[in-house]
Amino acid sequence: MAGKVNIIGLESTAYRGAKTTLCAGCGHNSITERIIDSFFELGIQPTDVIKLSGIGCSSKSPAYFLNQSHGFNSVHGRMPSLATGAVVANRKMIAIGISGDGDTGAIGIGQFVHLMRRNLPIVYVIEDNGCYGLTKGQFSPTADLGSTLKTGVINDLPPIDTCALAVELGASFVARSFSGDPKQLKAILKAALSHRGTSMIDVLSPCVTFNDHEGSTKSYAYVKDHDEPMSEVGFVPYFEDISVEYDPGTTTQVTLHNGSKIVLTKMAEDYAPTDKIKALQVLHETARRGEYATGVLYIEPNKQDFVDMLGIVDEPLAFLDQSKVRPGKHVLDEIVESFR
Repeated sequence: MAGKVNIIGLESTAYRGAKTTLCAGCGHNSITERIIDSFFELGIQPTDVIKLSGIGCSSKSPAYFLNQSHGFNSVHGRMPSLATGAVVANRKMIAIGISGDGDTGAIGIGQFVHLMRRNLPIVYVIEDNGCYGLTKGQFSPTADLGSTLKTGVINDLPPIDTCALAVELGASFVARSFSGDPKQLKAILKAALSHRGTSMIDVLSPCVTFNDHEGSTKSYAYVKDHDEPMSEVGFVPYFEDISVEYDPGTTTQVTLHNGSKIVLTKMAEDYAPTDKIKALQVLHETARRGEYATGVLYIEPNKQDFVDMLGIVDEPLAFLDQSKVRPGKHVLDEIVESFR
């Protein structure tokens, strides 16, 4: 895309960050590239974005994209609370949070739970490799039962399915993808950025150093062989003409809050992404078969988001005049009088 400009006149270089320090071949780097492509193609102003993360290999990723954006690296597992404060204080910002399966599924699981139930407007990406890459590859909470480490140790604990958890708790956009499927991942990211509410995306992202061997269920080979796409995901931005050819009953279009559309061409199974019960059923059934359901698993495009629920004003709170945020003397006098 070098030399090309998007609808706001920026080249793709405006959406890049520092040079990655992750291992060569790491799935996280592929996710970064798709994030860069998505922001560029949607014409989002980088200075309108806040990128947040916790601790882990995944949480280094925001350094590698959108170097003109606002950013904050939080304490381990605490990114959701920072994101909540930032978005509530300035609803004009577009928030993207990058987390890992350890950062989210272990120390940060409590914060993840409350973020999902609030439906905060944020794109929440889990770079899921099933291990702790910064501390020599121990199993994370998403490691599958029976999977093995390079040392031969077998995991004897069942995994946490972050997608099933997000659907159950109230996130209004839930998807799963694979870092080795750039077409699907980019379409999902673009749709997530156009959705108003919590967009939770679990991206299977193999760790080439500690978890890409035979016996791992998060390796490139295993995921390629056990990927179960629910639909072919297309995305039509609001600034493009909506023209989709399809046979009746084979394609579902979902209109997002800004007029963009997700176009889901159904595979052999008649899958409805707006059916929460069906989404949970599919996740459980594919997990039982040792497969990963990918694509847009659940979407509720008209659900009220957390900021609207609070009735927050459009203007960023830091820019409000003191007369709007500080009660006058007569108000304080009335409060004091009420306690006499």
